[in-house]
Amino acid sequence: MKDKKIILAISGSIAAYKCAFLTRLLVKAGAEVKVIMTPSAIDFITPLTISTLSKNPVFSDVNSEEGWHNHVELGLWADAMVVAPATANTLARMANGLCDNMLLAVYLSARCPVFFAPAMDLDMWTHPATQKNISTLQSYGNHLIPAEHGELASGLVGVGRMAEPENIVKTLADFFAQKNTKQDLIGKKALVTSGPTHEAIDPVRFIGNRSTGRMGVSLAEELAQRGAEVTLISGPVNIEAFGKNITTVSVKSAQDMYEAAIKYFPEMDIAIMAAAVADYTPKTVSATKVKKKPGDMSIELKRTKDIAYELGQIKKSHQITVGFALETNNEIENAKRKLAKKNFDFIVLNSLNDKGAGFQHNTNKVTILDRHGNSTAYELKSKPQVAKDIVDYFKVMVETPVS
Repeated sequence: MKDKKIILAISGSIAAYKCAFLTRLLVKAGAEVKVIMTPSAIDFITPLTISTLSKNPVFSDVNSEEGWHNHVELGLWADAMVVAPATANTLARMANGLCDNMLLAVYLSARCPVFFAPAMDLDMWTHPATQKNISTLQSYGNHLIPAEHGELASGLVGVGRMAEPENIVKTLADFFAQKNTKQDLIGKKALVTSGPTHEAIDPVRFIGNRSTGRMGVSLAEELAQRGAEVTLISGPVNIEAFGKNITTVSVKSAQDMYEAAIKYFPEMDIAIMAAAVADYTPKTVSATKVKKKPGDMSIELKRTKDIAYELGQIKKSHQITVGFALETNNEIENAKRKLAKKNFDFIVLNSLNDKGAGFQHNTNKVTILDRHGNSTAYELKSKPQVAKDIVDYFKVMVETPVS
């Protein structure tokens, strides 16, 4: 973060108070920070506080002579723009190109990467309009810093809290670190499976799991950043992977994912099985919605194809395959069995017993076990940083001969 030029854009939310801490952390990390505040943001935290902490004047009025010139200059000056907190209103205006304040004018002029950290109440966060706006912003290449789970200003508990300042700073630091990564995978082809699968019961209902696909997306972006040509086979998720050398293949069911993996795997050098694939699927799928009746209902299930096992059977000597093991008990023993059975080169173990690991977190805590009997434990990190550790481990496997 040293010497990075950061625009911090604050919109009107009670979470604006966190921006005092965020500004301080950015400055402490060595960044130069210039702050924009919407008129409503000034109701929550004073420009004097922010200007004192940032050591720069605060911009808020695009109609002033100073603001009119600076909305263009700021967009050219910055290495990154961070909209935090990003309210539902600001997200909607950004997604639709509306421009009635300084924040939006700078956003539309910015030539740097833009990050946004939403903050709003639970029902606003889950509303389809908000989720559509978030997806639209991501489709433009903007970077979502996901809202976090916790107590909200309304008193409700759920997703909607602005990411903590420490997490925002870490996201930026990880981003700039990735930009400086050497292109050590140029010429390599990589396959990543990601997200959940949805196993249909009828046209309305399905069996699924809580995977968000965030780990798989982080892996795809890390591989692409380092020069690999990436094919991302993704189950139904609400996030996208960005990179000029990432091709996303969208699937729904375990069978869909199996067919896509079998199709693309033979031409790959690397395959990472990060998807949370359903082990079972309904034996029969109703063509019409199953209606509620008196008494209980049973659904007969059948095994799905074990994608990792099937790829392990056709794997060639030059191919490196990686699996994931999400465990709740006997973690090491279960991961070792999976490593051997599925012919992985190494396996990434995480446990639901570790706080901050597993599904629906922006972080993960993993242990890597490889075919040579080595075990390497890592501390809790952001998922992009975990992805970097996993991709770095390829070098270990390539340079260590099979015993």
